[in-house]
Amino acid sequence: MKKDKLIKHLKECGAIKFGRFVLTSGAISDYYIDIKKASTEPKTLKLIAQEMGAFTKGYDLLAGMELGAVPLVVAVSLETGIPYVIIRKEKRKHGTGKQIEGADVKGKSVLIIEDVTTSGGSVIKTIQILRENNAEVEKALAVVDRESGTKEKLKKLEVEFIPLIRVSEILKNKQLEKQ
Repeated sequence: MKKDKLIKHLKECGAIKFGRFVLTSGAISDYYIDIKKASTEPKTLKLIAQEMGAFTKGYDLLAGMELGAVPLVVAVSLETGIPYVIIRKEKRKHGTGKQIEGADVKGKSVLIIEDVTTSGGSVIKTIQILRENNAEVEKALAVVDRESGTKEKLKKLEVEFIPLIRVSEILKNKQLEKQ
């Protein structure tokens, strides 16, 4: 895997920011990883899709939670030819009332794609929704893991967690630049 190349792309497109930020989890952080910024930059999105594509063998479907994972799951689908589903945070209150958009997941082996993980809340919710719909979920991929417990929480759910980059690698890379 080309971690240094991916970190370089994330920095160049402005996806790695330093300052004071409130995260989705409510935590305060002095850095922010904006994968939505990266996923709107074609070269970076393609690199992410290629790197994630290496982990997709044997899966029937890919799945991503709205909003951040959607461009990623679409890109990985285009890269691999594997169909995808989009998981809604809440069931629709109109139309078909679906929470999963796309193919039926029942009995399918589904690989979860995520942008950034902190506490793992979105991934856990995605796992629960897929499993409630009788999907087989054994693995989740993320572009960046903030290393705040996701791996441990997913292990308890018997889901392997694979981040392309850990935040410690980004911060180490930043320290090397200062030297």
